[in-house]
Amino acid sequence: MTTDRSSDASASGAVEGVVLLDKAAGMSSNAALQSVRRLFGGVKGGHTGTLDPLATGLLPVCLGAATKFAGVLLETDKTYEAVVALGLATTTGDAEGEALFRGRVEGCLERMSETLAAFTGEIEQLPPMFSAIKHRGRALYRYARAGQSVERRPRRVTIHALDLIAGHGEEVTLRIHCSKGTYIRSLAHDIGERLGCGAHVSALRRTRIGALAVAQALGLEALAGLPDVDRRKQVLPADVLLSQLPAVVLDQGSANAVLQGRPVALDEPLGAGSVRLYAEDGQFLGLGARGEQGLLCPKRMRALPLGVLYRPA
Repeated sequence: MTTDRSSDASASGAVEGVVLLDKAAGMSSNAALQSVRRLFGGVKGGHTGTLDPLATGLLPVCLGAATKFAGVLLETDKTYEAVVALGLATTTGDAEGEALFRGRVEGCLERMSETLAAFTGEIEQLPPMFSAIKHRGRALYRYARAGQSVERRPRRVTIHALDLIAGHGEEVTLRIHCSKGTYIRSLAHDIGERLGCGAHVSALRRTRIGALAVAQALGLEALAGLPDVDRRKQVLPADVLLSQLPAVVLDQGSANAVLQGRPVALDEPLGAGSVRLYAEDGQFLGLGARGEQGLLCPKRMRALPLGVLYRPA
């Protein structure tokens, strides 16, 4: 189910929705977030998954009450395009790190297809030291910058597809469709280790998160250059964050019930997993899921005035 709303807003005109940003290289995800927030008058905001400063691509920025739905995209599959340099493994897994190992590249391209096949499917991956994963309340990259290493447990991730887009000399370009929690730098390092030549990521671009694509996004400079009225048209409804979930339409009584936090029974059985909820007029209500005895239970709901949208005719 879709709506023709460009965004949602409160009665005061506060922005509520999602801006699809094409983040440039050299900027942290937090800096990009704060820049977008300033363009919309300092409204509260959050993003849906960090991109390394060197990486570019899709960074959905949630504004206003849409931030409560940001966690859904964190659980969603991502797609990346990575340029992998062969012949050198680094401490960070990218071009900023110090050299760990240098190896011969001859014959690596010929073995690339079979190597990529070995990393397709469910694999175990050791998170890099230069990551935001916490150890005893402190991010791993802080230990790494201090020259310390801590024990890390491998994580199971899924590589749904791993395709060779281009390859020549000492460089290959890969398209990676993967589950949440996948570190592309670790994947490149492991590929180089299996080939015996060493490898690191020299460029990385996120092209898709769930149903959202970077082709829909604007760069920060382009966004800043728009007149205010046109910039606000770039704010998509909050429910685009849930577009991969099934939609359930509720009648007036059920809609008001879930907005008050009460579960409701449906005429048709509700499957497992989360769903996005709508009123009969197409208004997005929030996120729901199956509860005990098959009831529909509200999980995260928008703050809407009860009895206003759904008054009897």
